[in-house]
Amino acid sequence: MTKTRIENVVVIGAGTMGAALAAHFANAGLRSTLLDIVPNKLTAQEEEKGLTLEDSAVRNRIVNEGWQRCIKSRPANLFSDEVADLVTLGNLEDDFDSVAAADWILEAIIERLDIKQSLMAKIEEVRNPDAIVSTNTSGIPVDQIAEGRSESFQQHFFGTHFFNPPRYLKLLEIIPHEKNSPELIAFMQDFFSVVLGKGVVICKDTPNFIANRILSIAGSYGMNYALEKGYSFEEVDAITGPPIGRPKTATFRLNDLVGIDVMAHVSNNLYEAIPHDPHREVLRNPKTMELVSKMLEKGWLGNKAEQGFYKKTMVEGEREFWILNPETFEYGPPVKPRFDSIGAGKDIRDPHQRIGMLAYAEDQAGDYIWYLLSRMVIYGASVIPEISDDIVSVDNACKWGFMWELGPFETWDALGVTRSIERLQEEGIEIPAWVVEMLDRGFESFYQRENGRVVGYYDLEAKGYVPMPVDPNILSIADLKAQGKELHSNESASLLDMGDGVLLLEFHHPGTANALDEDIFRMIDTGLDELEKPEWKAMVIGNEGRHFSAGANIFMMAVAAQQGDFDTIDTATRYMQSLMKRVRYSPKPVVAAPFGMTLAGGCEVVLAASRIVAAAETYIGLVEAGVGLIPAGCGTKESLRRLVNPVMKTPNADVLPHIQKAFEQIAMGKVAESAVQGREMGFLGPSDRIVMNQDHLLAEAKRTALNMVEEGYQPPPPTKIWASGRDMLANMKLMVWSMIDAGWASEHDGVVSNRLAKVLSGGDISEPGWVPEQYILDLEREAFIALLHEPKTIERMWHMLQHKKPLRN
Repeated sequence: MTKTRIENVVVIGAGTMGAALAAHFANAGLRSTLLDIVPNKLTAQEEEKGLTLEDSAVRNRIVNEGWQRCIKSRPANLFSDEVADLVTLGNLEDDFDSVAAADWILEAIIERLDIKQSLMAKIEEVRNPDAIVSTNTSGIPVDQIAEGRSESFQQHFFGTHFFNPPRYLKLLEIIPHEKNSPELIAFMQDFFSVVLGKGVVICKDTPNFIANRILSIAGSYGMNYALEKGYSFEEVDAITGPPIGRPKTATFRLNDLVGIDVMAHVSNNLYEAIPHDPHREVLRNPKTMELVSKMLEKGWLGNKAEQGFYKKTMVEGEREFWILNPETFEYGPPVKPRFDSIGAGKDIRDPHQRIGMLAYAEDQAGDYIWYLLSRMVIYGASVIPEISDDIVSVDNACKWGFMWELGPFETWDALGVTRSIERLQEEGIEIPAWVVEMLDRGFESFYQRENGRVVGYYDLEAKGYVPMPVDPNILSIADLKAQGKELHSNESASLLDMGDGVLLLEFHHPGTANALDEDIFRMIDTGLDELEKPEWKAMVIGNEGRHFSAGANIFMMAVAAQQGDFDTIDTATRYMQSLMKRVRYSPKPVVAAPFGMTLAGGCEVVLAASRIVAAAETYIGLVEAGVGLIPAGCGTKESLRRLVNPVMKTPNADVLPHIQKAFEQIAMGKVAESAVQGREMGFLGPSDRIVMNQDHLLAEAKRTALNMVEEGYQPPPPTKIWASGRDMLANMKLMVWSMIDAGWASEHDGVVSNRLAKVLSGGDISEPGWVPEQYILDLEREAFIALLHEPKTIERMWHMLQHKKPLRN
């Protein structure tokens, strides 16, 4: 193993996965070349243009078409249009020399062994001796693909099974070749984790590896049971989504997303590949096979055919998803099924507790959950050690590959191992011998817990608990709390000791989006007070929720505004502004670590920080206009400071395009689709960092904070803001009027936009110039309060609360 850096990648195969991988490498800042075959026949359009097979447009047609599909697909494969420049397109004849210069060559071509082997022979002829070669095969044995290649080639060759789309799905299964060195695999594991942001699992070279093997069999158990017991597809999806810690796509909507043809193909291939597996017969259930066969005949392939288990239907101008009845083969309207147990479990946030309750509920939902999960955990245990030597890899593969909250063995612990086995044995289900041995040895759970945290797992070879692997790049809040590091806490936030003199301010509002409330603001105050003590060097603001923060609690504001309690709102707004100033001018560094939705007030908290260390998947924006308001915690002022101030330090600069950018971003509630795009919009500055692996975010934020201290951090001096004055205000009002006149904005959009224009221009001052930032903050607050007097703003706020989407009234 001599490779120490990977800077240049070649991806061979510009299909859905290959092109998406090249895009994701660009997201990570890596240069890549995407290659595909040269066409052997002209299209009708090419013939009309008089092109020949020798023209470069023809020779690169396949790779160009693949790349165009990739960059147009939604959700976006690229963090930003600008990173696309890191990808070079070519073909396997004219540009094969790029393989010789590559540090890593990734094959993502058709799943045919003979074609893959032929390509590997050609790669071996030109590759650099220490270049790494991998295959993205989803099922062909890795050792077979490298058969006949040299010792050196095989030492540098292994499987890399990415999940699609690679930008969003965290799992990467590495399938080592028997001749790989441990050093090579360790190097690549670190590279994939840190640089590409992947959750890496080491697999054995077995059919479908880990995640897809588990899902295929467990999913078949679930589908067969649904058809046998008469559950509707809508009922199954209501049961198997968030209630059991899985995405809203649940079961049948997921199959529509994947494609019914793909699902059938995977099942057929897996059945043939695992003749030794007694569970494989679930893949041949007659009722399921008849249903799938009929759907394939009709071309009902799922989302790509606009009908599968569900069919998109327009009813009185509203989109509905009608559900297939497998008996009549007709679609019917949704009925939104309800189950008592699901309703009762809604408020149980801990997935272990929720699943433990739901699986034993005495209703239809409980029956289905028990069957699905009990068969899944039995299967997961039955294929160890065939697919993996350890339960942690199996759990991580399922969680990272399918966005489940719990993997099979975590699920079994939630069911209660002893309790569930008693019921399984009553049902005549055979328990894997190693699980029986585990219980006989006195180990009653797969994971060892101390003070509420997992510290070990049951290892088959050791026949007992072994310590959980520790990743130095991960800093866990649960571990900090288990170690007694929580200094202050209330219902919505906590202050913790991260170690090395760094504080952590954590939001944990009971809602999923960490809405900012009085408790959070008081904890920010407490954190800043604590930071002034000599034992503390810096503070990080971050958390491990689903989102950093989606903004302020608009319910409380709407109620106060309806009751005419504007003094309370004014006091609260002044308080937030003062807190944001304290954060910005803190004598010790305050590092914000945003991720996920970072909107409105959540965005303002981040903008106030001394430095930002953002997860790559950070969706940041000032979206207050959607509820008829403007940013008033510091967001409008910060937009001017970040977008306008730098330009106006140059004599005779034109302010218009920059103030217009700030205006459009706020008035239209634009949200960055990644941290990279957030930098382009001005939310992140040049010294702010982007972290590809969100699991590493808090540790990286702490590291950044300590580096700032080491470098002798000094707070910024008091800032003045450029105010463009009344002429700019007039121009902006004219622009607003034009938007209303053209039908692009409603009358109330105009009210909100004109208030925003007044703040961004600095109000009615006669001449452009620099003003104290408090002047802009006062304008922000006044506009905010004035808009809360507007009935249509209140309508927007209630509509957002009730329907979770903006109202354009």
